[in-house]
Amino acid sequence: MRRARTWLPGLLLVAPSIVAIGVFVYGMLGWNFRLAMTDKHTSRQQDEQFVGLENFIAIWDQPRWHLSVEHAIKFTVVFVVGALVLGWFLAFLMEKGIRGEGTFRTIYLFPMAVSFIATGIVWRWLMNSGQGERAVGLNRLFDAVGLPQWAWFRDQDWGMAAMAIPAVWQMSGYVMALFLAGFRGVPEELREAARVDGCTEWGVYRHVVLPLLRPVTLSALIILGHISLKVFDLIMAVSGKQIVTDVPAVFMWVTVFDSDDPAKGATIAAYIVLAVAIFVIPYLVWSVRKEKDR
Repeated sequence: MRRARTWLPGLLLVAPSIVAIGVFVYGMLGWNFRLAMTDKHTSRQQDEQFVGLENFIAIWDQPRWHLSVEHAIKFTVVFVVGALVLGWFLAFLMEKGIRGEGTFRTIYLFPMAVSFIATGIVWRWLMNSGQGERAVGLNRLFDAVGLPQWAWFRDQDWGMAAMAIPAVWQMSGYVMALFLAGFRGVPEELREAARVDGCTEWGVYRHVVLPLLRPVTLSALIILGHISLKVFDLIMAVSGKQIVTDVPAVFMWVTVFDSDDPAKGATIAAYIVLAVAIFVIPYLVWSVRKEKDR
């Protein structure tokens, strides 16, 4: 009875959150997967039949789905690598101790306070593909200094790489904060011991600091990866519903609201959830095992 009095108030306190998560997160996920396994290909259809994994297999016969997956992979690679490299470099500069560090931290972190919609609107102007007298944004600057102008996100080959630039700009400050905390968490005694053993400054970072930053790098990789796989608002704000920048989330929107195909849209959403789970679940398992080892 005394033990129940200990945990019962805490349970009652978190019970509303547990119910809300159960209904609006896991309940909606279950409803989506159920819909993806039916033949409801129009919202006016009253009775749907269970078809199992038929929709999950059939979608791979559609060229637009292949194109959206290819675009998502390109976006993910450029975004994740770009944000990790730029964030690490900014953290490295900050870790060396520069004047006005607080001001620079604020400047680097400010983009994260801006929504992807606002970021997309600004970068849509910056990456406008107009050339010559019609050039604006970065192309206007390139034209003024005599550099070649780019098609940016309208380019058939490099469009998704250009689309990742605003995302890198927005999230690199957050990655910088993660790496900076990791740099500051490395004991100075380990660095001094490495220097006494004859390590150069680069050797200290290579053999001491960087190995200790692996958990931070993994965390940043998971966060950036799941953001990139479900990106939607940035794409819509920059280019809208265009084939040249199509990704699974945009394809899902078009399928549900323009083509009126709930089952197919739910199938795309299910694939997005599974792709995010591939990133997140191994990280959660690793975190739990690490806590148990402690």
